[in-house]
Amino acid sequence: MRLDDSRRLTGPNLLLDVPGAVLDIEGDPSESARAESAWREALSPFLHALAWGDAPLAVRRHARGLTLAFGAPPDVLYAATEVNEAAWAEAAARLAGDAPPDREAAIARLRETVAAERKPWLRTLAAEAASRGATLLADDERVSVGLGTGSSAWPVEESERAVDRIDWRRIHDVPTALVTGTNGKSTTVRLLAAMAAEAGRVAGVTSTDGVTVGDDTVAEGDYSGPNGARTVLRDRRVEVGILEVARGGILRRGLPIPSATVAIVTNVADDHLGEYGIEDLASLADAKMVVAKAVGPDGRVVVNADDPLLLERGRRLRQPVLWFTMDPSHPVLSRHLARGGDAAYLDGDALVAARAGERDVIVRVPEMPIALGGAARHNVANALAAIGGALALGIPNDAIGRALRSFASDAARNPGRANVWPLGAATAIVDFAHNPHGLGAIAAMMAARSASRRGLVIGQAGDRSDDAIRALARAAWAMRPDRIFVKELEDYLRGRERGAVPAILAAEFRRLGAPEASLSTHAAELDAARAALAWLRDGDLLLLLTHERRGDVIALLESLTGSGWKPGDPLNGG
Repeated sequence: MRLDDSRRLTGPNLLLDVPGAVLDIEGDPSESARAESAWREALSPFLHALAWGDAPLAVRRHARGLTLAFGAPPDVLYAATEVNEAAWAEAAARLAGDAPPDREAAIARLRETVAAERKPWLRTLAAEAASRGATLLADDERVSVGLGTGSSAWPVEESERAVDRIDWRRIHDVPTALVTGTNGKSTTVRLLAAMAAEAGRVAGVTSTDGVTVGDDTVAEGDYSGPNGARTVLRDRRVEVGILEVARGGILRRGLPIPSATVAIVTNVADDHLGEYGIEDLASLADAKMVVAKAVGPDGRVVVNADDPLLLERGRRLRQPVLWFTMDPSHPVLSRHLARGGDAAYLDGDALVAARAGERDVIVRVPEMPIALGGAARHNVANALAAIGGALALGIPNDAIGRALRSFASDAARNPGRANVWPLGAATAIVDFAHNPHGLGAIAAMMAARSASRRGLVIGQAGDRSDDAIRALARAAWAMRPDRIFVKELEDYLRGRERGAVPAILAAEFRRLGAPEASLSTHAAELDAARAALAWLRDGDLLLLLTHERRGDVIALLESLTGSGWKPGDPLNGG
């Protein structure tokens, strides 16, 4: 078996409730038991030599090998990874029948490494912050205590002096929400931010699109990991933190903050399986539910009762659960409400909030622009998740309702999420859907809308399996496309040969029954978009799945609508 990856876990994570060090080991699963035993035996002398003998150990076995972790002091996590690697080097040698490395020499070296990295002031500061109910955030460049309006931050090199100058009377945390799930995360955080704004609070938001504070864009790009969380929670304008937490960040580093007011899990579906030892949906659900570790007894974990995997895990939580569901007769909801539990659910066309025994209609589906008249059922579910989060954050019902009545899924407020573009008597919809679950929701929405013809622009990243790529085509087929424009994702080949993914998609569409004349392949996303728009005629409906050039596609559409372009006109815009 071989070492595939070694990294720090800076927050609560899938294996541990505390920071630590983790190894990913790949190899024959039948050897996992021997490998685990050898690692445990080799690690023990190292931990005792460093006075870490009481460190918690955790192991996950999976189809590609196993994951080995132990908890470590947060001020010496780099050294902890070296300790883990040294233990594995000894274990691997013994498994192979080779002479192990010199343990005493390794221990001597590691003692020096730990001593050089150790920050006694950080442990003192962490204890003081914890005693005052304030969050400590530390990275290689900055340290802070408190969150948002109650935060104070300084360069790490000034920490020993800064610790004694902290005015603890000004230090406090602000309410925070963690939002995860396979699909719907970004829409949910944006809805929550709109609800907070309607309540007069400045929301600091992180997502896969960037960092915003109120109406100010602080950074653009994927900030769904710890760096984005630290950036927004150290901003003294922030009165409520709303953090998108992606699967990758949870598995690479753990949670971005140790505690939160509320955690939301939208759904679990097949996406990115095979990474970090997550080989099936059950394991992915466990990874998503890590956000619950940040929630205390006074908080809420908002869980989708309509997702069987999340339902099972939510029922086992010790923390208070706020269920959301599209089914008002859901048996778990009924029992939960009978016990006075909190919930958000759809009853007919009404989105209902149940809190402290009171039930209130927040908004009706036809009143929500994001629901597209009820066709976008996935956005009704996202709205229910956001209502649950808002209830836990203490946002008043009238502010929640105002936000849902005004929030439009357009390129300004919710870019790339079911953005509707009227083009003369035709309609184009731009969406980020990139897995069968997400695309299935959009395809159902498209099938529910009347159209003379339906067109589709589709592509996929190269790191998905052939079966996953075919599944994406099958999900898209539900919209009954008359014309399909298959695109290459130039920036997402990820080890595939150019043309390989479009060929798999096109072959699956042919197998499903697409006529050869209805298919074309394009070398770039924008090329496919322009070809699809040139095909468009009055009465048509076009779905543009955009990923690597979303900004360019949206700019093209803005140019066309601004110039009064109609289907059939020359395509000169953009």
